Amino acid sequence: MADRRGVPLAAFSTAANVNEGTVLERLVDAIPPLRLPHRGRGRPRHRPTKLHADKAYASRKNRALLRRRHIAPRIARPKVDSSKKLGRHRWVAERDFAWLHRNRRLLVRYERRPELHDAFLSLGCALVCWQFLQRDGLC
Repeated sequence: MADRRGVPLAAFSTAANVNEGTVLERLVDAIPPLRLPHRGRGRPRHRPTKLHADKAYASRKNRALLRRRHIAPRIARPKVDSSKKLGRHRWVAERDFAWLHRNRRLLVRYERRPELHDAFLSLGCALVCWQFLQRDGLC
């Protein structure tokens, strides 16, 4: 999961035969508290205001889950909405996958132990965040 600029907010690995739509709750709960720049004071917001996702997440259960957490779901409905409209926002996540796949160990899983792969995934996300900090001149 990434914000609108492409900064990774939460990531974890699953087995290859797990449907993406079934792990949305774990992914949303893994997002750390966000402090927005224009809201300097007060309690940080725990979740984003809206979530853009592809048709793999389109189910009533996932939409209800997001609404219970006060997140507006922006999910293309199968056979109703065009995926081209959603593509304006989805390319950010696809770009993040490309940035993570620059690391050879994340492109093909070489490790047998899932802890090692999760460690490399966290390291890859940290490197993407570091690139954003360098580009913004914050480090």
